Amino acid sequence: MEEKTYKMISRAGALSITIGVISLVTGIAAGVLLIISGAKLVAGKSKILF
Repeated sequence: MEEKTYKMISRAGALSITIGVISLVTGIAAGVLLIISGAKLVAGKSKILF
């Protein structure tokens, strides 16, 4: 019984680490894309005429 619990806890820990790394990479990629698109908008605002 204790061995099953130990294995379950180690799998849950590994899964948590994996999900954490994936969400970290996704967050960083989204942040970089937002910075790039914002910079393009700011750079191109002088071309807009009203």
